[in-house]
This record gives sequence, C-alpha cells and structure tokens, in this order.
Amino acid sequence: MRVQSLLSQIDSDQRSAGASGPDADVLDAYSQAVVNAVETVGAAVVSVGMARRAPEQWRRRGMPEMHGAGSGVIITPDGYILTNSHVVSQADRIEIRLQDGRELQATPIGNDPHSDLAVVRVQEAKLPSADLGDSSALRVGQLVIAIGNPLGFQATVTTGVVSALGRTLRAQTGRLIENVIQTDAALNPGNSGGPLVDFRGRVVGINTAVIMGSQGICFAIPSSTARWVAGQLIREGRVRRAYLGVSGQTVRLQRREVIEYAAAAATAVRIIEVQPNTSASDAALQAGDLVTKVGEVTVASVDDLQRVLGRHAIGAPLAVEIVRDGRRLTLTTHPTELPDEV
Repeated sequence: MRVQSLLSQIDSDQRSAGASGPDADVLDAYSQAVVNAVETVGAAVVSVGMARRAPEQWRRRGMPEMHGAGSGVIITPDGYILTNSHVVSQADRIEIRLQDGRELQATPIGNDPHSDLAVVRVQEAKLPSADLGDSSALRVGQLVIAIGNPLGFQATVTTGVVSALGRTLRAQTGRLIENVIQTDAALNPGNSGGPLVDFRGRVVGINTAVIMGSQGICFAIPSSTARWVAGQLIREGRVRRAYLGVSGQTVRLQRREVIEYAAAAATAVRIIEVQPNTSASDAALQAGDLVTKVGEVTVASVDDLQRVLGRHAIGAPLAVEIVRDGRRLTLTTHPTELPDEV
C-alpha cells in the first residue's frame, strides 16, 4: 500500500508540474509554432493521384489500370503544383485533390527525373499557394514539419528536426541529387512530393525518400534546388544540363602515378567510351584517357564530373585536364545539352 501511495504521489506531482511548471511554456511555444506553420501552408498541400495503363498480362486478368498516390504543394495561385518525378512520371492521368475536397484534373508541365522533381498544373485561379523558403539558411537541429498524404491519410502532419545537411541522394537515373536534407520527421509512402516546412510555414524541402526498414531517416530535396528546377520546368518544360559525351569509371591511382601526375586526389576517372558527334569527340578525348581535373575542380569520381557539368553553362568552354600515355594534357570542350534519353 505504501508503494502504491508513493507511485500515486509521483504521478500527481508530474501532472501538476506538466500543467503549471516551466516546461508548459516550452510545450505551448512548440505546439503554437507547429499550428501556425500548418495554418500558413496547409491549404496549399494537395493529394496527387495517378493512373496508367496496366501491362498486358495484368489487363488480361481484369486490371486495366495501375494507380499510385503521392503529395504535392501549390507554388503559384494559378495552379502550378510541385511534386516528385517518381509520383507522376509514368501517369496517363493525374488527379489533384485540394484540401477543400475539390478534385481536379492536372496537366503535366515538366518532369526532371535527375532531381526527382516535376511540375503539373490545374486550370484554377486564386488557389492558396506556399512560399519556397531559403534552404541554405537551415541548421542541424532546426524544427521542421512535413505535411502530406501518407498511406492515403490526407493532410497528415508530422514534426521532427533537421538531422543532417549536405547529404547526397542518387536519383533513379543514377545521377546525384546534392545538398539533400535529412530529417527524422516521420514519412511514409504517400508523403513523396509533399512539403517540408519551417516553423514560419515556408517550404524548405520537398519530401522524396524514406529508407525502408529504418526509423527516423528520411530525405527532402532542398527548396533552393526545387526553386531552380521548377522555374526551368515552367519556362521550358525541361531542365537543361551540360553534356560532355563520355562514359567513365572511377579508378584508383598508384602511388607513383599520384606523384608523377601531381594528382590532387588518389582516384580519377578513366574514360571508357566517347560518344560520336559530341563535345568530347570534337575535343579529341579518347577511351583510356584519365580525367583528373575539369575546370577548376579536381575530379576524383564520376560523381565529381557530373557535379561540374550540372552547374556548367551549355556551350561555354570547359577545360578538361587528362593524362594520356603518361603525358598531361589540357583539352578545351564545349558541352552541349544533355539529351533526354541519357
């Protein structure tokens, strides 16, 4: 009886402290921040449904269409919606459900699988829209809020913190997405394409990936990338990136090679193939060449080469430093636009 009385007293004290102690103000401030952010941006978050023709063997079994679902966020009042490429890329039909219950057909505007971002549009005016914030101002430990439609549960809100910054994530095309935000906000299938927002309700990321089987490891594409990609997609329907026209692999240099070539890294990129009628072939790059530097950037991996090209202006000269037959050479290339099929 004495133990029971003691436990009862402790429980009573904890409830009393929670109701009137200093932690109550902290909890209220935290809750208010979340509520304010959700009220600011929540109406701009939409459910994205897609349907596409099923493969022949499924159609023979009575399933004419395949369906999927994700999330999106309205970024302009005239109906432009930002979501993930993998949510809508293969859709024959896209349906948008607004927070007020309206269901609208959407038209694809542009798709960029290299960044896993896409823009679709509904023909509607004066829609609630979200502001794309400055992801470069984020700090590790900062409060973030994810809003989306996980597992079909519309307008679900979860909170967490920025767990890490500057991560890289490989898109389905094999290219790297840089400066990815890692968060522990609980995300599930269906959250893809929905916004990650700060406590002011500004979009700082687009939720894109969950590591299945893990807990609290989720990723979002930074708003700085999303703003640039969305602008390109709205203006041109695609994102233009520089293309050199080579295939290569990362190789490790022997110690004597590092010294002999005055290499800044212990690895470099060996060119395996040069595509005909490309900037690389025009500049006389050859299979077997060892790329050690591009522009002012040391090339230690294929990913380094892709990063440089992703930032380089199409058609502008780009110096490529190579080693061929033991000799160091610098060739000038003029990268063209990355073809859609690459």
